[in-house]
Order: sequence, then C-alpha cells, then structure tokens
Amino acid sequence: MRATPKLSIALTALLCCALAPGLALSRELPDFTGLVSENGPAVVNISTKQSASVSQSLRGFSVPDLPEDSPLNDFFRHFFGEEGEIPDDTFQSRSLGSGFFVSQDGYVLTNSHVVEGADEIIVRTSDRREFVASLIGIDKRSDIALLKVDGENLPAAKIGSSKDLQVGEWVLAIGSPFGFESSATAGIVSAKGRSLPSENYVPFIQTDVAINPGNSGGPLFNLSGEVIGVNSQIYSRTGGFMGLSFAIPIDVAMDVVSQLKTKGRVSRGWLGVLIQDVTRELAESFGMDQPKGALVAQVLPDSPAAAADMRPGDVILRYNGTEILASSSLPPLVGETAVGATASLDVLRSGKRVQLKVRIGELPEEEALASSGGAPEQEAANRLGIVVRDLTPEQRKQLGAEKGGVLVESLEAGPADQAGLNVGDVILMLDNQPVSSIADFNRILAGIDPGRSVATLVQRGEGRMFYAIKVPKE
Repeated sequence: MRATPKLSIALTALLCCALAPGLALSRELPDFTGLVSENGPAVVNISTKQSASVSQSLRGFSVPDLPEDSPLNDFFRHFFGEEGEIPDDTFQSRSLGSGFFVSQDGYVLTNSHVVEGADEIIVRTSDRREFVASLIGIDKRSDIALLKVDGENLPAAKIGSSKDLQVGEWVLAIGSPFGFESSATAGIVSAKGRSLPSENYVPFIQTDVAINPGNSGGPLFNLSGEVIGVNSQIYSRTGGFMGLSFAIPIDVAMDVVSQLKTKGRVSRGWLGVLIQDVTRELAESFGMDQPKGALVAQVLPDSPAAAADMRPGDVILRYNGTEILASSSLPPLVGETAVGATASLDVLRSGKRVQLKVRIGELPEEEALASSGGAPEQEAANRLGIVVRDLTPEQRKQLGAEKGGVLVESLEAGPADQAGLNVGDVILMLDNQPVSSIADFNRILAGIDPGRSVATLVQRGEGRMFYAIKVPKE
C-alpha cells in the first residue's frame, strides 16, 4: 500500500519521537578527552628500589636431606654451597605505582604501600622528566604517603571535595596499571562510606573504574576535573580488576597531607570501644524497632569511653548529631574528631536513651585490648544447651576476665549452639546483666521469659562480641 503525504509526515514524526530519548542519552554521555589532556600532566609514575638479601627472601627454607646419588644435589650445591648455607647476597627489588602533584612546588601524594621500605623513590612525569623524591611521611592507617621533589611550576592537580559526591556519578582514574603510564579508565561511583577489614577509619569510595596493580596512589577525578579520591585497593579473586575498586576520599587524604607537612605524623580521635553491628535478633533482645547503631562489646580500660561511663551493651545511635545506621560508620566520625574535643553520644542503655559526653583521646599506634584454689564449680546443661563452670583465678588472669564471667565447658544441640557459641567461650553478660559466677548466670537465666531473644556478651580469645540466644518456649 502506498503511503499518502500526510501519513508519511506522521510516520516521520513518530520515528523522531522514538529516537529522541536515545539521541538525548548519547549527548549526555561524558566526553573525557578534555579532562584527560588538562589533568594528565599532574599524574606521575612512581618507581622504587629496595635492597633485600637472598637470605631474607629464602628465610624458612632449608636444604632437603637427599640421597647421595640424587641429581638434585648438584643444584643445591650450586646455590647454597657445600654446607647448605643460604648466601647473604643482596639484590634490588622494584615496585611501581602512581601519584599526583598536589602543589606546584613539588609535593606528591601517593599510597604508603607504594613507597614503604623504599631505599630510593623515582617520580616520572608524563613528559619523561625524572625526579628523586624524598619521603616527607607516611600514614599506614589511611594508606597515604607524602613525597617531595625539587621543582617549580609543576602541574598540580585541582583538589576537590568528596563530601558532595553522589552514587552513580561519573569518575575517571589516571595511573600506571602494570607499568603502562598515563592510562585513563572511567566508571561510576558504586557506593560511599565503605569500611574494609584492613582499615576502619577510612570511609572508602567504591567505584567500578578499572583499577589494577600500578594504579595505586593515582587520582580519581570528577567531571569537573577535581580530584575527589586516591585509588588505593581492589577486591579481586584473581589479582586483577573485577569491578570493585576503592578510593580514599580526598578530604581524608588532604587532612593527612596537612598533618604530615606540619608535624610529620597523623593523630586521630579515639573513643576506646570495640563495636559490632546490631543484628535483627540483637535488636529484638534490646527492644529496638529495627537493627541500627553500633553495639559496644568492650570498653577498653583507661580509655575516653571508660572515663565517660560507657558500658558493654550500650548501643550508640548518634555521634555528634549524626545517626549511626551501621557500626562501620562510627570509626571514621570518631577518627576525624579533634583530639581533646568533647563529643556528644546518644546511647540506648537497657531500653532507655542516655546522652553521654566524651572527651576524645588520641588513637594509639596499636589499640590494645583489655589484656584461690579449689576446683571450679560446674553446672549441668541448662535450657540454653550449655554447661558452664566458674573460672579459676589463674584462668581469669589469663583470659583477661578478672571481673567476672563463666566458662562454656560443653555444648549440646540447642539455642546457644545455634547462636554461634563455642566451647571455651567466656560468658560475661546475659540479658544485659553482668555474670560473675554460676549463681549469677542461673539467677539471670531463671528470670528470662521463654521465647525471648537475649543478648549474650562472649569473650573469645582477646575479642568480645554479643550473640543473640533465643530462649526456647517450654
């Protein structure tokens, strides 16, 4: 059938309407060419030289006792001599990473793991100039290092802020993955405020930007050409990129840079508590409508929290007015608080809201955990399916439980076993009440209504954690 002129016009208009969203979308996709050309010169390649001895590299290796006619004897004699001793010769190892100028007078920001232990640090620019850098300082907790090279009018990157960064926002990384200098990769912000097992005081930016070995220390840019992060880590099962990359927020990094410049070290706020997430079962035991906050499992002795009368079982709901939804969000807030400042905490304690004022201390280099006679009394299995016994004075001292606790002697199939308790655990609190003996334990357990979930504070090794045990209905 032949189309009339009016029909052709209508079809053309309909086709244009259908294609319009796609055309508009294509126009909205970012063009990174200008961003790369403008900011690429500020990004540098970093190589290091480290002296290591053969004996260090082979520490723990011993020459096997082989039969005299073994063909491997000649091999081991060649490398280790007649006596089988490992030589103490030295060799040079090298590492590669990235960094960027943060000032025109030669300050370079990178990751601490890129330059740690280096005997010599070489900074190479995109126009092939090379500088020998001096190390101003490193901060292992944030994985930030500050270097200095002699130079003037160097191409410094424009520093932005990560506070207004939005999930879904386009970002660009420039670095030297696998030694390929000035490589640009792009993606989006996948999440903010990520806490990683290796570091609780940095609220990492998660992206899907392709980051690989050698990108470490390089900048992460927003579309305005501002550095909003320092690429630091990847999550990988293979050692290569798998879609999960993590960057240090530039606000955190520049605070470290400022402290390293002025005093050569970094100080952070410290509360002095060990915390954990509030699970659904624990929230039920605390009478909470939903699981949120940071549950205090242990208050370290002589800490700011101890001075403020914070207690195990407290649930921190707000810190200086900021709501704490997950326990991982608390350490960065405490860490960025000035040492000596007073912080306000909203705490849930025994079903009631309590406000505490804490004078924040300085985070130690390594946080330390709270380091007569007769046979101990032992109890038969109870309705939780556990057998507990009193601790001897020697056990209390050894386990760091001198103020109380009962030892889990054995477990039967039951609520405690299902909740995750193990033989050898020390029960310090039951239903938010301290346990100092079997008599205390039995008294508290007798007063718990069947069908309830009760919070149980357990010490396992040097760590402490709450478990929710559901008391069975009779």
